[in-house]
Parts: sequence; C-alpha cells; structure tokens
Amino acid sequence: MNYDVIVIGSGPGGYVAAIRASQLGLKTAVVERESLGGICLNWGCIPTKALLKSAQVFEYINHASEYGIKTAEAEADFAAVIKRSRGVADGMSKGVQFLMKKNKIDVIMGSGKVKPGNKVEVKAADGSQKEYTATNIILATGGRSRELPNLKQDGKKVIGYRQAMVLPEQPKSMVVVGSGAIGVEFAYFYATLGTKVTVVEFMDNVVPVEDEDVSKQLLRSFKKAGIEVMTSSSVESVDTSGAGCKVQVKTASGMQTLECDIVLSAAGVVANIENLGLEETGIKTEKGKVVVDEFYNTSVKGYYAIGDIVGGQALAHVASAEGIICVEKIAGHKPEPLDYNNIPGCTYCSPEIASVGYTEKAAKAAGYELKIGKFPFSASGKASAAGAKDGFVKLIFDAKYGELLGAHMIGANVTEMIAEIVVARKLETTGHEMIKSVHPHPTMSEAIMEAAADAYGEVIHL
Repeated sequence: MNYDVIVIGSGPGGYVAAIRASQLGLKTAVVERESLGGICLNWGCIPTKALLKSAQVFEYINHASEYGIKTAEAEADFAAVIKRSRGVADGMSKGVQFLMKKNKIDVIMGSGKVKPGNKVEVKAADGSQKEYTATNIILATGGRSRELPNLKQDGKKVIGYRQAMVLPEQPKSMVVVGSGAIGVEFAYFYATLGTKVTVVEFMDNVVPVEDEDVSKQLLRSFKKAGIEVMTSSSVESVDTSGAGCKVQVKTASGMQTLECDIVLSAAGVVANIENLGLEETGIKTEKGKVVVDEFYNTSVKGYYAIGDIVGGQALAHVASAEGIICVEKIAGHKPEPLDYNNIPGCTYCSPEIASVGYTEKAAKAAGYELKIGKFPFSASGKASAAGAKDGFVKLIFDAKYGELLGAHMIGANVTEMIAEIVVARKLETTGHEMIKSVHPHPTMSEAIMEAAADAYGEVIHL
C-alpha cells in the first residue's frame, strides 16, 4: 500500500495531523499499537479530568452546608468513580474512530517502525508483519511516565500515572513524587476522596514551572485541604518488602521516613523513541528527542516528527498545533511556525492553574522593565458568590511598549479564562486596550481587566 502520508501514533498530535492531511486531499493512514486517541484520550488528559470532576462533586457535597444546603453524609464509591472515568475515555476513543472513518483515513493496528526508502513496517499483535510506503511519514509516538533510577515502578506499590487511574481500591495513604501538573492533579484527587497525601518536590516550589506567586498560593490551598507538601526534598529509596511502602526522603534538615500504601511517581514524561527504526533510517536524535526544524522535518527528507518526541512543551494542544503546521507545509501551504512562548499551560487541581508567556522571574532575566498587575479573587463578586475566593490573576507587561508578556492565574475555572490572554498576545494587545475592553459583570474573567488596570494604577475594585 502506498500513501501520501502515514502517521505513526494516533494521539492528539497524530490523529489531528491525519485528519488535516485528509482534508487537504492527501491519501492518509494512521498506525496505532493500542487505542485510537493515544495516551491523552485513553490514559491522560481526558480520563484524569473525569476523575477530578468526581472529586470536585464530592467536595461540593461535603461543603453543601456552606451554600445553605442540607445533605446526608456523602460517601465516595471509588470503583464507580474509576468506572465513570474509563467510560468517558472509551467514548472519546470511539469518537476518534468515527473521525477516522468520516475522513476516509486507513487505520492500521500494530507497532510501526520506520525504514529507509520512505517505508513503514507494522508488526501486528499476532506477530505478522506488513510493509507500507508513503511519500511523507510523520512520527507522533508520544511519551510515557519517566522512571527515576531510585524509584523503580512495579505497577502495584510504586506506580505511574497510568496505574493511578485504575487502582483496584482506594489507598489510605499515598506519597506523590513530583509536583508538576500530573503530581498535583492526582494529589488533589486522592486527598479529596479521603486518602492521606504527601507531595515530595525536589525543587524549592510546588508546580516549579509556574510563577512563584502561583506556587505560593497553591501551597497555601493544599495545606488548607490537608495535603502535606515537602519541597527541596528528594526520595532516595522505597522499601516495598512489607505490607506498604517505607519511603526515605532527604530534606534540608536530614533524612525522614514516610510510610504509605502507594507511591506515585509523577516526575514527568519521557519520549517514546525506542524501537522506531530511527538509527537505521538515519534520523538524528539529541537528549532523548528527535531533532526537527520549525516545520518538523527530521534530518532525513520525507520523515517528520511532532509532539512529545520533539523539543517544546509536552502538551496535547502543542502536539495538535504541530501536526497541523507539519501537514499544511507538506501540502504546499505557508503556515506560520509555532510560537512556543504563547502556549497556555493548564493544571486541573483545585484551585486550577493557568498560565502563558513569561513568569515575572523570566521577564526580569530577559531584561524587560515591568509593569505588574494583580487582582485577587477575594475582591471578585462572582468568586464570592461561588464560594471560590482563593487565588488571583497576575498580568506582566513590558513598561516601555505595553506588550503583555505573561499571565498567571490560580483559582476556580481559570483554565477556561487563559485563552483570552493567548488571543490577546497573538493580536499584540496592550494593557490599555485590555482595560478598555468591557468585561461582563459578574464574572471571574473581570479579574483580567482589573489586573490590567492595576498594572497601570487604574484599578477600581481594590
């Protein structure tokens, strides 16, 4: 079989690239070894949000009296929560199957491997092999849970994010290693359902890629929720020989032993680039990633790579954008290269976190003179009415030209608010234009206008 485009991997990078290729009239196939939709739809973004929604509903019920509602004591059915999450993931995967049929994309089930001469070898589950050719081959094989050398995952007591979504029973206690998005989301989920959770973070702050003000606020919120947090700490070893786990943690004040049922390793992701035929084909890699140019060409003509296996943020929406740019370039269009400094990041613990662009620290390091505006949700009418007063919106402007350099939000539903900032930055909007853009009242999004006004000494409600 000969194709215009073969995509290896059907995650949010791969399946989106395949659909765009088909829309542009290219004969397209997708190779997938497991489930359509990849990790994101089946074991990542989507099922975790379903789990977090269950936790949020449970939290609402437990605080119903604060809203003037009397309820009987609520009980979380852990197995039913997991089952709902899996059902949501299955539905999304079926949706991708529908999209493949609708766009006349051939789905080839099996493990794909590139070979010289624009060939893809696919090994099916039964061991049989078949070879396909394509003018253009796109690698979109994604990532997996990073395994630390002193924290070997056994899938039972020391687990990665995948096992954390389908544990047979709720643990009474858990140590979460790493406080990036995966770590803090699972910490919130399990703690809300009643598990005693301790988060261990090697860096000085939780969610270390975020602005320091956001990190400090999340730490306060987590402590209020009963989640223990240990920063500037590292897990040295885990003893799983007994009934539970004994975790040796190195802190600034010495070694500590934590006992728990489960250890969740949430120390990031690593790219799936093994056994792909990269070496035989001559495709260059560097530091565990495939080397590509701004249009995702690898070092070998006709072979491309997108998503978690290339440099840039390991995020679903980044992979999708890369896939579209890559395919449009293949089709002879003139897409703009992706601006990696205008990519929003979202974390769905409670309170939620959303950010884009420079942190205050990074903007200062880049030599900008800054105007900074901050508006707390404690001063927001909508936040007060919703009982969600934790958090703030922080905007960072270049004092010289008024350019919006970055935005950092923590609070209820801020993941739904960050897109306004992404569009504003894309359109090169200034602080004054944001102040004069009338925001609806009462909404959480008013905090964006107010934060911009604060930066320029015009804030009304502070």
